Amino acid sequence: MELYFLALLILLMAGALASGFPVAFSLPGSAILTIAAAAVCGWLFAGDVGAFFAHDGPIEWLTAGVTNFRGVYWEVERDTLIAIPLFVFMGIMLQRSKIAEDLLVKMAQLFGPIPGGLGISVVFVGALLAATTGIVGATVVAMGLISLPAMLRNNYSKPLATGTIAASGTLGQIIPPSIVLIILADQLASAADQASTARKADFKAATGEFSMPTELDVISTSAGDMFLGAFLPGLVLVGLYMAYILIVALLRPRLAPAVHYEGAFDRKFLVSVLLALVPPLALIFAVLGSILLGIATVNQAGAIGAAGATIMAGYRLMDGKKGAYYPAILAVVSVTAILVLLEFFDLNVKAIHTSKDAIGVALAVIAVIGLLTSIIWSGWRTIKIDDTLKGVMVDTATTTSMVFIILLGAAMLTAAFRAFGGEELVREFLTGLPGGFWAQFFVVMAVIFVLGFFLDFIEIAVVVVPIVAPILLADPSANVTAVWLGVMIGLNIQTSFLTPPFGFALFYLRGVAPPSVKTLDMYKGVVAFISLQLIALVIVAFAPALVNYLPQRTYLTSETAPPPLNPRLQACMEEYLFEFYDEEGDRLKAAIQSVKQLDYSMMPEREAKALQDSFTKAEEAFTALSEVKAADEEIAAYEPEYRPLHVQVRGIQASIAKLDDRIKLLQQRATRFERDERFGEADVAKVREEIEALKTEQADLKASIPENWEADHKKFLALSNADKRARNTYRRMVDQSYDALVEALSKMETVDALAAIRDQIEALPDAIVQQSAEEAQETVQAVETALNDVADANDVRSPLSKVRRALRDGKMDDANEQLVEALEAYDAMLSWRQAARDGVYDALSSYEETIRESIGLRKQQRLPREIALDVAACQSVHKDISLEF
Repeated sequence: MELYFLALLILLMAGALASGFPVAFSLPGSAILTIAAAAVCGWLFAGDVGAFFAHDGPIEWLTAGVTNFRGVYWEVERDTLIAIPLFVFMGIMLQRSKIAEDLLVKMAQLFGPIPGGLGISVVFVGALLAATTGIVGATVVAMGLISLPAMLRNNYSKPLATGTIAASGTLGQIIPPSIVLIILADQLASAADQASTARKADFKAATGEFSMPTELDVISTSAGDMFLGAFLPGLVLVGLYMAYILIVALLRPRLAPAVHYEGAFDRKFLVSVLLALVPPLALIFAVLGSILLGIATVNQAGAIGAAGATIMAGYRLMDGKKGAYYPAILAVVSVTAILVLLEFFDLNVKAIHTSKDAIGVALAVIAVIGLLTSIIWSGWRTIKIDDTLKGVMVDTATTTSMVFIILLGAAMLTAAFRAFGGEELVREFLTGLPGGFWAQFFVVMAVIFVLGFFLDFIEIAVVVVPIVAPILLADPSANVTAVWLGVMIGLNIQTSFLTPPFGFALFYLRGVAPPSVKTLDMYKGVVAFISLQLIALVIVAFAPALVNYLPQRTYLTSETAPPPLNPRLQACMEEYLFEFYDEEGDRLKAAIQSVKQLDYSMMPEREAKALQDSFTKAEEAFTALSEVKAADEEIAAYEPEYRPLHVQVRGIQASIAKLDDRIKLLQQRATRFERDERFGEADVAKVREEIEALKTEQADLKASIPENWEADHKKFLALSNADKRARNTYRRMVDQSYDALVEALSKMETVDALAAIRDQIEALPDAIVQQSAEEAQETVQAVETALNDVADANDVRSPLSKVRRALRDGKMDDANEQLVEALEAYDAMLSWRQAARDGVYDALSSYEETIRESIGLRKQQRLPREIALDVAACQSVHKDISLEF
């Protein structure tokens, strides 16, 4: 019965959307009506309101709805959506202040003389507007009003002209900042959590282990990662558009003739181009650059964009009037001053210790006041001139409200879809497809593409993504990242603006196009650009580094980068290191031998032995490295034979697990029927028969598992465990080797600190005799405190603590005895550390520098930049980890 209500849910939603009923009410309305119908039917015909739900019941569905509502509006961790009104405000402000129009006109004049230059300028401006506004409707309308008449007047092909404008206007959906990317990031973050839970359950079922290694977990995403990931694919799409227009212009010049600028390319023209181009580029750099450099979060970058757009609108609305640029100049001067002050002063108010710090903070306060004055000044202009700010705020509130209402409605619809078992049906369908992940992915992409003919991008993002994304992300055979999946879906969704009959970009353009441009011309024009979008989709699918590299690079080179000990980094880090050892291994071994032969007789036997052991472990690390390579080779040789069997058996076992779940549900139903007087023995017998049939099917599946599975699986596990042991041995050897070296060096570096407290140490005997017990204890305590800055000074600190306790207890003899021990330990410590620093410190320091980024890499606080970039490139490629499950 659940399937009937699932079908009813889909029909109600499709019918409401097809009739033109608002999306914001179609989604939750169809969910509420279907849930109510299922509950009423369950109560009337089965005596249980939850009888016709695959999972839970109407009360649980209502609870889930409240949870989703709270998740959208009140969860502190889920603040990504705050960026939506900020970026919408930025885009609408730039549109209403005519800055986008200025940019379009000047770029058309600049690129016009090139073959197809007018079309290329439209694409270029579309990309810039995408990076500053991201509002498709406003961009298409603006370019349609300004560029389309010029293109038609200069004999451009109508299909090419309309297709170029419509396609360029949609770039705002994939080039950050983009509302689509923010929504996808929000949806995929939840999907990644679900996928992580599913993958952990699969790992436990396959291996019997309760804890899954961190490196096997699903890699989630954020709005910042989505922005970074979409940047290069967006540029690829822009490049394809431009290349297509240029090729068409070269092969068939009459379709896209060159347009010569009637004026002169003089200094005045150059200034006008710079005034139109530089401010939007500066805003793009401020918004995206702050995210790329890790200076600001997405929400903070949105605030930067909104403030920057207001300042730009302030001078554009006053165009031609005296003092138009005063607020903008004040803002530039203030921001420049802040950046300069950050270079020369510590502007932390809590860290003011000197007059220099106070001066720096005071100057920064003045600069901030200047920036705030500029923003308020510009904002006042937008209020007074044409009531611009009010219009921008109303449009922003309208757009933002629409997005949030749709998000809530989609959450309710998705919960209902899951309540009737829809998610299990989708999962069973996708996982049952031959071809593994890529077959599933192709089907999902095809469905999204077809839905784009009928649905808006937000509807697809919030309805389809929560259902299919957890399934795709949980698959370990591809182990794709959430940011890659999000960008692929974003590129696909972008086609929804161009695909008839409901291509919104076509509607926007139709509204401003002259009657001479037929709708058929527009449909013909977008076909080529839809094809280019699909080509971009294929390129990104087979080159995931285009998406994954920038987020990984930014993460691994940022101030918050994980330490090299992070488990996720080990595989790629060791891949780099093993290549490094192949090239520089002899040099490292020679360095080990050179320090191993030094004279360490001046050091205590324990210290000298620890150093010698560290050198031995460094040498043994190369032996462990050979074992790792040998284990890798054995796995690589066995994997082609084992993998098909593994895939086959895990598929069978997954089917068996599904039958187990079905049997449990039927057993619960049979128990309920036995207790309910309205059901007879025939009803119970029917359920029992179905259970037996499923058990028979389950037995047949178990019998179909190949006989050699156990032996072959044990062999693979043995090889895998040998590889893990070899890697753990290597890691242990290099860590212990470097730790002992650093510890020895740190002790030698404390000679000056030890020598600095000589007078305090030597004054202790007199202090004990001359001072009162309380004063003497304080004197000893001061020496102990000074020793806290000395590495491994317990040989001195421990007897001093006993001196203090003896003084407290009035045991002067014990105090003197322990003091003698402390003084002897101090002299011995200072002596050998001084001798070691003079004798072997320089050689050991040179050796530490030699091995720091190889043997000692795991013990550094962060990856060196060069290695971080190599690791980022390695992690940008998806790797099959299915054999771990």
